[in-house]
Amino acid sequence: MRDLSAAHAEAFLEMMSAERGAAKNTLISYEKDLDELSAFLRTRDTTLGAATTADLQAFLGHMAREGYKASSQARRLSAFRQFYKFLYAENIRVDDPTGILDAPKKGRPLPKTLSQADIDRMLALAAEEAAQAGPGRLERLRMLALLELCYATGMRVTELVSLSSRVLAENGRFLIIKGKGNKERLVPLTKAAIAAVTAYGAEQKVVHGDKEFAYLFPADSATGYLARQVFARDLKGLGARAGISSDALSPHVIRHAFASHLLANGADLRVVQELLGHSDISTTQIYTHVLDEHLRELVETHHPLAKATKNGD
Repeated sequence: MRDLSAAHAEAFLEMMSAERGAAKNTLISYEKDLDELSAFLRTRDTTLGAATTADLQAFLGHMAREGYKASSQARRLSAFRQFYKFLYAENIRVDDPTGILDAPKKGRPLPKTLSQADIDRMLALAAEEAAQAGPGRLERLRMLALLELCYATGMRVTELVSLSSRVLAENGRFLIIKGKGNKERLVPLTKAAIAAVTAYGAEQKVVHGDKEFAYLFPADSATGYLARQVFARDLKGLGARAGISSDALSPHVIRHAFASHLLANGADLRVVQELLGHSDISTTQIYTHVLDEHLRELVETHHPLAKATKNGD
């Protein structure tokens, strides 16, 4: 029987262009995906038009063995679904072989984080720069206060930059943070964070006198407080001066470091959940990857069988 796969693929692409208005790049991708599948199917002595569910499953398995990411596999499967639905709708096939195929599950990416040494280096540099007299000292003290607060509390960047100026008056060991859904949570402050905020507040009075601000980090912006992008930019600048790649650094990475370092030092997962303001503990569990090595070392150090193996018993 004559193989009409190429003609069917061409008709499919024409339909996607004329009826769906698919972009040129999308059509090129679909054509490439179908060509790859067709080449694979030839190794199984079949064609695009005659492929079965098992053939398509075999192709996805082949992609996985070749190291394709789950997202790449899912994208190709999406193209194949469109193609075989078209063949079914046009009565070219009496079934859709993609109907019972599941898209490959995408692994949840691990959050970027920083080592304790990286954080210590940044904090030390921020403190050193903040101690310097001269123009721009208020901005340098602000950077130190932002960094200390971010790492001490794990606040989201919006929660941080929009803190009320009442923080200066309260001067307590705890901070009330208004998070998503206006839910409030109580987080403790480190002595270093309190000292940084106090020094920043004192310099603010020197520069602005008795002028009152609604926000702890005021700015001439639509919101009235420091833009997240400004903090992110300044943080990357500080990181670069501390020898940390800008690609590895953002306010959210500091939040990740806060959670990761707490867990690595024995904090309870439920406590970290509360501090981060996560409504579901499954969101917090992504940070447990940092415990793997720590737990392995604990077992190797303290388990009697592991000790015996080390001693050659």
